[in-house]
Amino acid sequence: MASNVEGDRNEPVNEQVVANTYASMRSELNQIYSKITELEMEVSEHSLVINAIQPLDQSRRCYRMIGGVLVERTIKEVLPAVQRNKEGLEEVIARLNEALEKKKKDISDFEAKYKIRIRKADNNEKQDDSARKEGSAQGVLVGPAGGSE
Repeated sequence: MASNVEGDRNEPVNEQVVANTYASMRSELNQIYSKITELEMEVSEHSLVINAIQPLDQSRRCYRMIGGVLVERTIKEVLPAVQRNKEGLEEVIARLNEALEKKKKDISDFEAKYKIRIRKADNNEKQDDSARKEGSAQGVLVGPAGGSE
C-alpha cells in the first residue's frame, strides 16, 4: 500500500493536461472580459437613449424594438423600461466583475501550484524594432480628397 502512495507522489504530472487546463482557464477569462465589454457598450447605448429622450415631452411618440418588432409607445412608457434595462445590465456587469476576480485568483493559484510562467518571445522585440524603422504612420488609412468620381 505504501508503494502506491509513493508511486502517486513520484508520478510526473502530465504537462499537456496542465497546459490544456491553463489554456481553458485563460479562455474563460477572455470570454468574461469580452462579455463585460459588450455589456458596458450596451449600458452606454442605454445612457445615450435616456439622455436623448429625457428632456422631451412625455406624451411624444417614440419607437422601441421589442423582440424584433418595432412598437410605437410614448416616452412616458418607454423611459422607465429603458432605465430598468440599464440597471439590470449594470447588475449583470457587477456579477461578471466578481466572477472575473474569482477567475483571476483561480488562475494565479493554478500558476503558483504548477509554477507556470509565461515566456515572452525574443522575436517580438526584433519585429517591433523593424516595424518602428519602417515608418511611424502605421494603421492610418486616408481616402481620396474631393467628391466621388
